[in-house]
Amino acid sequence: MLLLGAGVPLMLGGVLLVRLHGSWYYLCAGLALILCAIRLPRRANTAARLYAAILVATVAWAFWEVGLDGWALVPRLIAPFMLGSVLLAVLDDRSRRAARCVVWLLLAAVSGSALHFGVHLRAPDPLYRTGEPEAPHRNTPAEPFVQAGLATSAADDDWRYVGHDAGGSRFSRQAQLTPQNVSGLRLQWVHHTGVTEDPLEATPLKIGHSLYLCTGANDVIALDAETGAQRWRFRSGAESAPAVLKTCRGVAYYRVPGGEGECAERIFTNTVDARLIALDATSGARCPHFGVNGEISLLAGMGDWRGRIIPGYYYVTSAPTIVRDRVVLGGWVSDAQYWGEPSGVIRAFDALTGAFAWAFDMGRPDRHSEPAAGESFTASTPNSWAPMSADESLGLVYAPTGNTSGSDYYGVLRRPFDERYSSSVLALDAATGEVRWSFQTVHHDLWDYDVAAQPVLTEFPTPEGAVPALIQATKTGEIFVLDRRDGRPLAPVHEVPVPQRGAVTGEHLASAQPVSVDMPAFRGPTLEERDMWGVTPIDQMLCRIRFRQARYDGPFTPPGSTSSLQYPGILGGIEWGSVSVDPVRALMIVNASRLANYVTLIPRAEADAQGRKPEGFGGRYMQRAQAGTPFAVSNPPFVSPLAIPCQNPPYGTLTAVNLRTGRLKWTRPLGTASDSGPFGWPSHLPFDVGTPNLGGTLTTRSGLVFVAGGQDRYVRVYDTEGGQLLWQQKLPAASVATPMTYFSDTSSRQFVIVVAGNTDPRLGATGDAVLAYALPR
Repeated sequence: MLLLGAGVPLMLGGVLLVRLHGSWYYLCAGLALILCAIRLPRRANTAARLYAAILVATVAWAFWEVGLDGWALVPRLIAPFMLGSVLLAVLDDRSRRAARCVVWLLLAAVSGSALHFGVHLRAPDPLYRTGEPEAPHRNTPAEPFVQAGLATSAADDDWRYVGHDAGGSRFSRQAQLTPQNVSGLRLQWVHHTGVTEDPLEATPLKIGHSLYLCTGANDVIALDAETGAQRWRFRSGAESAPAVLKTCRGVAYYRVPGGEGECAERIFTNTVDARLIALDATSGARCPHFGVNGEISLLAGMGDWRGRIIPGYYYVTSAPTIVRDRVVLGGWVSDAQYWGEPSGVIRAFDALTGAFAWAFDMGRPDRHSEPAAGESFTASTPNSWAPMSADESLGLVYAPTGNTSGSDYYGVLRRPFDERYSSSVLALDAATGEVRWSFQTVHHDLWDYDVAAQPVLTEFPTPEGAVPALIQATKTGEIFVLDRRDGRPLAPVHEVPVPQRGAVTGEHLASAQPVSVDMPAFRGPTLEERDMWGVTPIDQMLCRIRFRQARYDGPFTPPGSTSSLQYPGILGGIEWGSVSVDPVRALMIVNASRLANYVTLIPRAEADAQGRKPEGFGGRYMQRAQAGTPFAVSNPPFVSPLAIPCQNPPYGTLTAVNLRTGRLKWTRPLGTASDSGPFGWPSHLPFDVGTPNLGGTLTTRSGLVFVAGGQDRYVRVYDTEGGQLLWQQKLPAASVATPMTYFSDTSSRQFVIVVAGNTDPRLGATGDAVLAYALPR
């Protein structure tokens, strides 16, 4: 029955795969297994010899197709060997001895690949790019970007911004923890926020002796930096807001110039019910002279629908950006719901009074005032939901933008200003809101490739010397390096031709897309049928069938009414955790994901018949109705019937890039298979499979990389220079935030803070913990 149970589906699926011009192996193996099953009751030894021949052929085919790739060999060989071990029980002694010899010889061959298994996953990954070789060497100076001194006190190195500094470097000069002693880290305290319904994604700030963070529903909490004891908690009242994603990725700190007393130091939070609130940093009380009772509404000018404000369609998830006494923020607008969604306007307010300062509305870029009575900011413009950066000296704020709201996968309705500013990074004048320059990372974006990562500001080495630069990581896996003064590329950018077949009637496509030719691309290899994966040959075969059934011409395959593969998927590439930069070693640390999506545009009549409606109008967020356009969209992850990704591991990587040369210094799979498996069940296997990841990395002057964004619930520390794993600790829940560090004068110790607040059951255990690690006293 086992042989028939394996042989019949392999034969049937194999027939379909051959008709799709795929591999013949599954059809042949299925027929051979059925023949074995027929012979087994009467001629067990003959059946066993036939199975041995199947096993030999399977091993030969597996090595011919994928070589010594250990992970790729798993679905091809493990199940056949296990089935063969069951057959040994029905043989006579002589045949069993012969069969064992065959099995041992085959196991020896497989073991050779197993020995290569770890080496393969840890070897430098070429990180393929379309039509381009690995990034070439550039002749640039070898000196460090900066001569950074070692921080020795809290005053030297508070963590004043979500990204540590206004430029989002995620680099700390703290050096008490080193590669030699970091293995001695121990848990010092844990704080539970008490909120388990909403994700805890915030990276805390550290100002003086206090930490400041926010929950998903925008409660703001102040903790003692040494003990974790709660100093105060502000309850925003946003827990009942009708938000699709209740997320707060951080708060902002502002000190009033020359100010003293109440609210001289302020904590700003923007809420999921669209308010901006100013709190006294010492007491947590509202700042009475900011707006009305310490808050202002962000719904002014955002429009309405049938006479009422649309709840849950606009709010701010990333921390406000403070620059030149302005509070600058964009906003999250619900994806792919309907044409005419709220505006993606970027606005600034006076940090002292809350008075409106300026707006950048893409539909009216020359008017920076609020709309007149009865008017609103331009609807369905690209929004800026990701963290921004700022350069105080240049007076610029750098805003990454998303796709055109409401028609993420259909571009016919887009207007010239949508086309100009979507999926870009904008440099806005902090005083006026004028666009100084813009750079587009994806032209006519039909894949929801929002620029999710915070722009990272650093000094970039060139033959003429260090240049003030902006590094923009993207979901497409591209890393663009720009002069932050004028947007000029410092690493050359070429326009590369992209696929043109398969779009719906009326859609126009960009003929080429930008690639950064001197930087590695973190999109993973262009997929082939042999890259399909599974736990068993059967689910691997089913993934191969779905791969062959979809249109896929490599990156930027257009979505259409027939299914297509999108790779990288909507997770990226590189998400909102962005990258970190060690300016002393001239290294950029990148944590990236590799997952594909299966995309289909659904004609409106069919979508209506399926009941696909916008969220809040009888539909659900993930239905992606795109109401008001001719098509809804379906874009689930590309997974097997066992809910496992259909492509080979790794699904997440951690990489160091030498910014002087553009070459990889090292790369590692990030995360093990311990907390993932079929149907989301934990496998408890410690193998380095590399998992999808969110959040970012922290680097230190002493040569450490901290990361906690993997699916397997670990915080890890790597050596910056060589990438060796130095320390790891299991967390109570997956972390979807970036670690941070600071020095506590109270005990003269360097602390590392990790937030473990995942609430998605698909990522394992849920939690609400803020954990502090340090060396013992």
